[in-house]
Amino acid sequence: MRSRLFTRLISLSGFFLVWEAFYWIFINNPFLLAPPSKVLPLFVELLLGRDGTFYLPLDILYSLYHYTLGFTFAVAVGFAVGLISGWSKTVREFMYPIVELIRPIPPIAWIPITILLLKLTHTAAAFIIFIGAVFPVILNTTHGALSVERIYIEAAMTLGATKTTTLLKKVVIPASMPAFLNGIRVGSGVAWMCVVAAELFGVSQYGLGYKIELARLYHSPSIVITYMLAIGIVGLILDYLYRLVENSLLKWRKGFMVE
Repeated sequence: MRSRLFTRLISLSGFFLVWEAFYWIFINNPFLLAPPSKVLPLFVELLLGRDGTFYLPLDILYSLYHYTLGFTFAVAVGFAVGLISGWSKTVREFMYPIVELIRPIPPIAWIPITILLLKLTHTAAAFIIFIGAVFPVILNTTHGALSVERIYIEAAMTLGATKTTTLLKKVVIPASMPAFLNGIRVGSGVAWMCVVAAELFGVSQYGLGYKIELARLYHSPSIVITYMLAIGIVGLILDYLYRLVENSLLKWRKGFMVE
């Protein structure tokens, strides 16, 4: 545990040192970029709420609100569609062209039509996040359901589990849980990245994405990078929390998987 923490601290320290050196050697212009020696103190200052315009704690809460709205719906829809698609070949073939037609469209491309349909609302931001996150959940859940070995289903049927709902509940869902949780982690990362795109068009006067655009208008790279750093830190914390949930639900894999 200590060696893992030490390795990660060395990694982050090296990253910030390279960033600092790159700034002073190649840039050295505060109107183009900001070094860690400027960004980190500013991050602490904004986190403590000492700037009325760029109130970082409130912006983080607003972004998490948008993220929660969009991602919760994405997980619910993605799991349901993925599970049914993995179980039923007919549904899978029906959903394939729809999913593969919409999936390559970048979430940011949905912004104009979203504004027209949903106006500048929190629902509009949640929809952009939903579009970005739902497909990783669908694909991973479908893969997990498809990967369930037939022998397990046949064994369950031999023991009396003949109803489809029982087979799904007792066999397919538990067996596909690793793939589903992996889809959640991937989808969460995409959803959090989409927060910036969702907030850039001003659904509210708060949010990390909105304040990045505001800082750009103020021509303040230091604040832009500080908010980018906040996005990265919150994303890291979210992924860590999902890893804790994954490790808790999949304790049975310990000793069978390479760590």
